[in-house]
Amino acid sequence: MVLGRGLLGRWSLAALGAACASSRLGPALLGTFLHHTDFRKSLTVVQGTMKIELLPALTDNYMYLIIDEDTKEAAIVDPVQPQKVVDTVKKHGVKLTTVLTTHHHWDHAGGNEKLIKLVPGLKVYGGDERIGALTHKVTHLSTLQVGSLNVKCLSTPCHTSGHICYFVSKPGVSESPAVFTGDTLFVAGCGKFYEGTAEEMYKALLEILGRLPPDTKVYCGHEYTINNLKFARHVEPNNMAIQEKLAWAKKKYGGGEPTVPSTLEEEFTYNPFMRVREKTVQQHAGETDPVTTMRAIRKEKDLFKVPQD
Repeated sequence: MVLGRGLLGRWSLAALGAACASSRLGPALLGTFLHHTDFRKSLTVVQGTMKIELLPALTDNYMYLIIDEDTKEAAIVDPVQPQKVVDTVKKHGVKLTTVLTTHHHWDHAGGNEKLIKLVPGLKVYGGDERIGALTHKVTHLSTLQVGSLNVKCLSTPCHTSGHICYFVSKPGVSESPAVFTGDTLFVAGCGKFYEGTAEEMYKALLEILGRLPPDTKVYCGHEYTINNLKFARHVEPNNMAIQEKLAWAKKKYGGGEPTVPSTLEEEFTYNPFMRVREKTVQQHAGETDPVTTMRAIRKEKDLFKVPQD
């Protein structure tokens, strides 16, 4: 099965993952997509003694290598392209011990089985029995260590019923923490409600993720920023934070650079799904309640035709 660029551009990876899983073509299709990521650059972000390498995967996914510089121990988030992970681990000269899987969809968990063959003894964490090669099932507020880094598991069901976000911090330092949000929170957007409700997404975004420290850096599962911001502009056409972020994101993406990470503080200024308590967003939706506003704008986003500007 061969898919050209035009068709690839019209597929979301979530839909593609579901199609691959149902047709059992996931591994066979993997090689088809590898060359489509060549234009996207990786990026290393240093947050004190925590170093995070963003690794583009498939057409618009991100994997994240989290390195504890004190111990040279590392974890990988959603390693859908295992060989790329292994090569990056060797480049940094670190010891990979941990896999953090956000959810069971193929484009996030589909590399787990191969990776544990390439790196025996890995601990594979996740919140859903459907995750391949799972060794440690976690629940809300479960904790684990990667070297001297603390990892707190945050249950955010909606996109999938077992979705987990991972909050990573270093005790006793002033550096910003990080949260790996998979397909729950994107830059300026949120995941589709495949297995959940508006009430669940409201709780995930506003009551769980939204209460983390404002300077927390947000590392999401996909490069969806430009399209998300175009929808945000549609919801709030007079919001200057949206217009400024969109201009910035176009410049970044045009140069092959990631638009990730953002921060939680920033998301509250331009992400309509984080702004469902704001009157401007509620008025657009024709609602007065944050949860019904969440439901309304998600339905609208699902049908939104992205302008080509």
